[in-house]
Amino acid sequence: MQRPTKAELAAAHGTVIDDLIAPDLRVLFCGINPGLWSAATGFHFARPGNRFWPALHLSGFTPRLFAASEQKLLLGLGLGITNVVARATARADELTPLEFVAGGRRLREFVTQWRPEFLAVVGMGAYRTAFGSPKAVVGPQPETIGETRLWVLPNPSGLNAHYQLPQLAEEFGKLREAAGVPKAGD
Repeated sequence: MQRPTKAELAAAHGTVIDDLIAPDLRVLFCGINPGLWSAATGFHFARPGNRFWPALHLSGFTPRLFAASEQKLLLGLGLGITNVVARATARADELTPLEFVAGGRRLREFVTQWRPEFLAVVGMGAYRTAFGSPKAVVGPQPETIGETRLWVLPNPSGLNAHYQLPQLAEEFGKLREAAGVPKAGD
């Protein structure tokens, strides 16, 4: 995957990328919103330094470290990706609370349609605002959407200094175990 140019990154502002979705997913991961790098390349969690792909691998969801450009391989593992807010921005703080609330409504409809076993939102603040759960913490949530269980994971952005990669992988691993996904390679 080639590094996007400054012009390509600027042009990506406000665009959307396709959800990675299929019927009968075990886990639908849900980012906050696409960053400009992701929007410019068309791949989720594509910015170098984002720890989503390493955490996914180290937690046992994937048999090896996937590049963002290999995201379609997740579907064969029963995994998908969407976002709370669809529009790309340079930073998540460019989004408004109303966008998060609207994103929560959209997610409820989306999850009702696709019915994954788990919806895992990667970002506690995004989850709290989108789902009106100001006291939510990392881990399983009491709320469900139909039969879909909700889970909050730490934000894998390199800017999230509260969680280093080993702790991220541990939290992803708790979800993998709860979802009954065998550890890749076992």
